[in-house]
Amino acid sequence: MPIKAVVYGIVLQALFLESGVTLNCSEPTTESLFIAFNSSIFKLAAIRPVNNLSTITNVSISFTLYGILGVKWKIEFLSWDPVECGNSFITLPRSKFWVPDIVIDEFVDENNAPQTYYVTVRSTGEVQDALPVEVISSCNLDIFKFPFDTQNCSYTFNSWIHHTDEIQLSYDKQVEEMVNQSRAVMATEGEWEFMGMTAYKHTLVNFDESSRDQITYFIALRRQPTMYVVNLIIPSCFLITLDLFSFILPP
Repeated sequence: MPIKAVVYGIVLQALFLESGVTLNCSEPTTESLFIAFNSSIFKLAAIRPVNNLSTITNVSISFTLYGILGVKWKIEFLSWDPVECGNSFITLPRSKFWVPDIVIDEFVDENNAPQTYYVTVRSTGEVQDALPVEVISSCNLDIFKFPFDTQNCSYTFNSWIHHTDEIQLSYDKQVEEMVNQSRAVMATEGEWEFMGMTAYKHTLVNFDESSRDQITYFIALRRQPTMYVVNLIIPSCFLITLDLFSFILPP
């Protein structure tokens, strides 16, 4: 069964040390802050933002069904004084920064969500990417109890390139908080009712014995049986009853 969901929220947050480059602004203006970025940070967009490549990037993931609220990570060698530069955050083009390559394994179609081209950078070095993703995935159904069935579908997040010695995944929020947030943003559930969510973290070992962190979210969905009861089961029972009466009527 294909499942279509706009995931408002993969939240990825990488935690780093506070050492590194501190941006210096000539005056407390946005223009001065942009010039400081252009002189030291933008040229480093091609590399993982750590001072030493042996440093592990810890990425915490939060999943919200029907929505990606944002992607967050922190640049180890970036910070500035909000008073000196006049801003505690600035919006800049995404292409100027390194972005974690977190993918969803169950993706079966292209992303048709609206494109956004900017990220928000804070004075602490945290980068927030609010890029929306429309996820269309597949889900195996057990229809033995149809139409009173409950199904479990999964979304698996992992880095496509980076191994565990470079990027490690962790939970950003408790599962209960993500369930409440998902229910709050749902406009409609249609045929299916969202029951809840569980999460499981594990390590995938590749053929070359390298490993990658994975976080899988299991989503419980219950079919709304009203439509099937009214349009299928009740008419079928009525027709069966007529057939039974036809056998006891005289010729």
